[in-house]
Amino acid sequence: MCGRFTLKTHTEHVRTLFKLDKAPTMSPRYNIAPTQPVAVVRLDASSARELAHVQWGLIPHWARDPSIGARMINARSETIADKPAFRSAFCRRRCLIPADGFYEWKKGAAGKPPVYMHMADDAPFAFAGLWEHWQGGNGSEIESCTIITVQANELLEPVHDRMPVILDAHDFDTWLAPEPADAKALCALLQPYPSDAMDVYAVSPFVNSPRNDSDRCVERAPWADEPAGGTLFG
Repeated sequence: MCGRFTLKTHTEHVRTLFKLDKAPTMSPRYNIAPTQPVAVVRLDASSARELAHVQWGLIPHWARDPSIGARMINARSETIADKPAFRSAFCRRRCLIPADGFYEWKKGAAGKPPVYMHMADDAPFAFAGLWEHWQGGNGSEIESCTIITVQANELLEPVHDRMPVILDAHDFDTWLAPEPADAKALCALLQPYPSDAMDVYAVSPFVNSPRNDSDRCVERAPWADEPAGGTLFG
């Protein structure tokens, strides 16, 4: 799964990577958590790319209670084309979610130690996402999103069995393409990102609290340079 991530890259770099005509200035984020506002790149009414901020945790348009979004932070790639909560968004409302790293907690380990996964060159990238528009009976409106996950690559598999889908920049247009969507071409993009392009290291439990949002979250823990057979990846 993906339950926390970072976007500390300068706004201008984000604007360039996603080919945006403009983008609001964003402060560095070191511990983005569910239900918080997150940046997404999507197509506007004229099919131009825009950057918007929406709530992390997708609220299906048919939901009676928006609190369901807290349970919809991730969508499994294997079922998004069929599951009612995501089916419509997969067909019509796909988005890119800018990031430059994400956290995971090792299952089965004492204390579930956190690790940080990022590109080996520390470059920003995009998660494959879906977004939705929800309107309540009282006229309230919420835009929200979810991050698509897939089976973990070899690097992350010792920590967790799932990872977010990371899209190559040359696939951005395909993912954002307006209707009619080519479901086969879209599903072909939902693959584990190559391990050799990524790096992972241990961080301290400081990141466990979503109230903590500083560069301390991504600092290497004292035990981060253990050999692969150590307690973290053994």
